[in-house]
Order: sequence, then C-alpha cells, then structure tokens
Amino acid sequence: MAQLAQIGERRTIVDDIYDHLHAEISSLRLKPGDRISEADIASQFGVSRQPVRDAFSRLANQDLLLIRPQRATEVRRFSMREIEKSRFVRSAVEKEVLRCAAGYCDEIGAARLDAELEKQAHTMAVGDFDSFGALDYAFHKTLCEIAKADFAFDIILTEKPKVDRLCLLGLVSEDHMPELVDDHTAIASAVKSNDPLKAIEAGIRHLSRLDETITRISATNANYFEPV
Repeated sequence: MAQLAQIGERRTIVDDIYDHLHAEISSLRLKPGDRISEADIASQFGVSRQPVRDAFSRLANQDLLLIRPQRATEVRRFSMREIEKSRFVRSAVEKEVLRCAAGYCDEIGAARLDAELEKQAHTMAVGDFDSFGALDYAFHKTLCEIAKADFAFDIILTEKPKVDRLCLLGLVSEDHMPELVDDHTAIASAVKSNDPLKAIEAGIRHLSRLDETITRISATNANYFEPV
C-alpha cells in the first residue's frame, strides 16, 4: 500500500511545466495576451514538445491559455462573460457556506479562523502580495470545513482562479489588502457569533470588491480583455 501511495504522489515533467507556467500567469509575470511558444518552453526544460503540449492543455482547460491551431498560443485575456458567470456561481456557493458555517462554528472553528486572520495580518504588515493569495484560499477553505461542506471548496477552486489575476492587479496597484483583511475579519466575526445574516452580508460585500477593479482595469488596460 505504501508503494502505491508513492506512485500516486509521483510528479512528472508535465506537472513541473504546468506549475511553472501557472505561477507565471497567476503572478502576472505573463500578462493577458502575452504569447508563449511550445518550442521555447521545451527548450527551457530540456524536453520534447509533448509534455509542454500536455501542460498547455491543462492550462487551457482552466481558461488560462488560448490554444489556436497554426497560430501562437497566448495567455488568455479576461472574458467579461466568464467573469460574470464565475462570480455568480461562487456567490451562490459562498452564501450557503457562510450560512452553514455560522450555524456550526464552535470554539475550535473560531480558533481556526483567528489563526488564519493572524497570518493575514502579518502578511499585510510586510506587504507580501504573493503570499496573501494563498492565505485567501486557506481562509475560504477553512470556512467550508467549518460549514461541514469541504466539497464546496472544490467549486471555489474551479471558479476562483478565473478572477484571481484581476484580484492581484487590484492588490498591487491600489493596495486593497487592508480592505480585504477587514472583510475577512467581519466575516469571521459574524461566523463566530453564529449570525448567518451578518456573515452573508459581509461575504457579499467582500465579493463585490472586485467591481471597482474590473471597471478600472477594463478602462486602463482594455487589451487585457477579450473583445465583446
């Protein structure tokens, strides 16, 4: 059984290429519309084009790459329709998560939320934008677990990356981190107080923070978005 576990955890070169490109795209070192070449990536990793092609396919399935036959592959631009769809789905899921979390939260759950907020406060103090993204995921995952709906985080994992690059643009350009930490604090406070209505209200306010970022970036960097 131990040997089977090791086999299941074994990484491949496709995983390495995928992780590298995912990090480059998510961190905006590769920006929407940037072109990338199978040949260049294959040369960088010292491999044939096939594992690069497999990694590209995985990224395309997450709407992070646009692969066009006989044309250059490029980092996918933001789609206003996909953003709207993603936010609709996530809002519906998170409202139910917050309702359940507020109903189930006990002392152990409250302590877990406090621990996550402490990590966020430290990250904010040192201005570590990159690390904040991972802590944001951890906070929402913790809420799902407190709500006894850990499966809901699978849905969030599917939808959240579609707008994370926009979130990062907002964080870097306007330093919204304190605002987001305040939102998380309000959400945690309502959940710990077993108040579902306040928790949902705080959650909706938190998700709406992206509205201003979308409006500003679509005006200043229209080339980051797909034509309507």
